[in-house]
Amino acid sequence: MGSHSHRFVEEYDGPVAFGLEPEADKATLTWYIQKFADDANMALMRERMSPADMSALFDLLGGLLKKYLTEKEYHQVFLKDEEP
Repeated sequence: MGSHSHRFVEEYDGPVAFGLEPEADKATLTWYIQKFADDANMALMRERMSPADMSALFDLLGGLLKKYLTEKEYHQVFLKDEEP
């Protein structure tokens, strides 16, 4: 079995709406990102996205990772490196 998981989107049964309250916003963001990253969705999206949109998305995600994760967290949590 792989080291990545997307269980939240399968198990969450709360509201999917942004702007209601902070906890619902956090859950909705997780739900949307996991849905977005689904293999079937990404197969369509990456074929249709413009190079500029791909670059903008990559820069946004990379910037958020750099802003909110330490170097150690980036390697252990995001990259799933065995060693930091």
